[in-house]
Amino acid sequence: MNETQSKVGFKPFVSMDTVIPETSIVAIILGIIFAMVFAAANVYLGLKTGLTIAAALPASILGTSILKGLFRRNSILEANLVAATAAVGESIAGGIIFTLPAIIIWGKDLGVVSIAVITMLGGLVGMLFVVPFREYLIVEEHGKLMFPESVAAYEILVNANKGGEGFKTVLKGLGMGGAFKFLSGGFGLWTEGPTWIIAKLGTAFGFNAVASLLGVGFIVGTGVAILMFAGALLAWFGFIPLIKFIGMGIDTPIFPATKLISEMAPIEIWSYYIRYIGAGAVAVGGFISLAKSAPAIVSSFREAMKGLQAEKAAHHVERQHMDTPLTWVGAGAIAVFLITWLVPLASGVPKIGLAVAILVVFFAFFFGVVSARMCGIMGASNNPVSGMTIASLLVIASVIKMSGINPELGKVVAIIAAGIVCVSIATSGGVAQSLKHTYLIGGTPKKIEWTMYAGLVFSAFAAGGVVLMLHNAFGLGSSAVPAPQAGLMQMLSEGVMTGNIPWTLVIIGAIIGIFIELLGLPILPIALGLYLPISLSAAILTGAIVRKIVDTKYAKDKAESEKRVEKGILLCSGLVAGDALIGILIAVFITLGKDLTVVGAKLGAISTNSTVAFAIFVALATWIYVQVVSGKVEKK
Repeated sequence: MNETQSKVGFKPFVSMDTVIPETSIVAIILGIIFAMVFAAANVYLGLKTGLTIAAALPASILGTSILKGLFRRNSILEANLVAATAAVGESIAGGIIFTLPAIIIWGKDLGVVSIAVITMLGGLVGMLFVVPFREYLIVEEHGKLMFPESVAAYEILVNANKGGEGFKTVLKGLGMGGAFKFLSGGFGLWTEGPTWIIAKLGTAFGFNAVASLLGVGFIVGTGVAILMFAGALLAWFGFIPLIKFIGMGIDTPIFPATKLISEMAPIEIWSYYIRYIGAGAVAVGGFISLAKSAPAIVSSFREAMKGLQAEKAAHHVERQHMDTPLTWVGAGAIAVFLITWLVPLASGVPKIGLAVAILVVFFAFFFGVVSARMCGIMGASNNPVSGMTIASLLVIASVIKMSGINPELGKVVAIIAAGIVCVSIATSGGVAQSLKHTYLIGGTPKKIEWTMYAGLVFSAFAAGGVVLMLHNAFGLGSSAVPAPQAGLMQMLSEGVMTGNIPWTLVIIGAIIGIFIELLGLPILPIALGLYLPISLSAAILTGAIVRKIVDTKYAKDKAESEKRVEKGILLCSGLVAGDALIGILIAVFITLGKDLTVVGAKLGAISTNSTVAFAIFVALATWIYVQVVSGKVEKK
């Protein structure tokens, strides 16, 4: 598939006059099981490392294999439904781990039912608020919004369905991505985070040396990757050296840090100061993005209303235009608002209140649209959910403080409200991503939306159980399960309630966002680079550079260039899926108390040398290039 193809001439993989199964009992149950598994695995990894693993790509492989191998079912629409349903497990895991563990760290009671209810409320509005904009984001912006992980899922599903050289290419990437992850992240034969300290500047540079980021970089290309890296350069070679230089002679900690700047590692300066700046830039980028999209959004609403009326009047509607009715969207939003306002959502905690309930629904709507667009730019794996949640939490906590509530209760109420918003933001991005590959394949949006929500309900309880299991076993906030994002949200909520919040840093970030807009550059990718460690942006840029080299090699033959890039996307889709699959397997071993690095130690091959790890990472990038340019490619 050529993603640059305009929507005018677009034809899905399964034509509208082809009737094949989509919502079979087997597919729904399999999708729900995968959603629960991915939710549990990602909660564990997220609380331990702050990162989550993409679910749609490995679920595409697993779903197709199980449906064809065990059940002798060869419907790509069923496989697509399985992948979409599984993906919601990853989405809610991110929403949960960023916020709700803060309540447990405070020593408050938060049961599985409370976690599940908060998740289901956020998930419902997160799903519903994408519906009115689906036509605009998915169809009207086809060829403009890349949805790189949706394209990867599409390629995997199509090639798994067809077999042939394309599927072999995916499997080759899958095998290499899995092997690379198992040797580095499992056996620990080399570090996944090669880093070099640059003492003269007081900063550091490194790479997240994982196969999945190379794959994502190749899929998104240099346009987005360079903007992300530009933001990272500003943070790590501009702000961090400046803060270190000015702070070296100061003998007292500077808020919000609790230690001297002279004693901080670069990553600590980033964590204490730069992330607030990045959050401010992400927030203003979201507001500007929504304002610029306002005409299109209004048009999208109008078209959605026309579609609703047409659906009532018509005897037959093509499945690609069958969507959740807007009346359901309104009713669902009202229901979430009333429950959030009137029902206490945790034991011993007062009701959220009218003003905060309004803010919850507003931010769920506002950042839901932004989240969906961000996934269109760089995929759900790189969606800055925590940055948007920070912006929401700052406003919500400020309003709660003005109400005069007891600060000890107020900070908990703020986290609950932010938790609903966070889950909704994560869900909106995940739903938009799944609806994109559903559009490419030719599935039914309405069926995907509600099957995803069914998966969300079941996985909400699974995720909540894992959160409490980890707390009982290790203690959330401990070195074993540090829950990094939740710790930041805890600090923010306490800071606002006590009047201690670095608003200056947030405002600086907002000004930077406005500056970027005045330059005519996209804000959100650059803000994302500010907000994330430079190692992530550098790894993505590496993959994008490989694609650029391929483009340059075939610059005089556009047709051949497109075929080679498509082959690379297939290969890198497999890389991302292999990395994710083995990452989950490693998580299972860790959960069972099995330390695979012991095997690496027995082999005597473990290396923590950053240069060695980087050399292996470059070797993987070189392997991608060689695979893409070698041999012949299939003709369409």
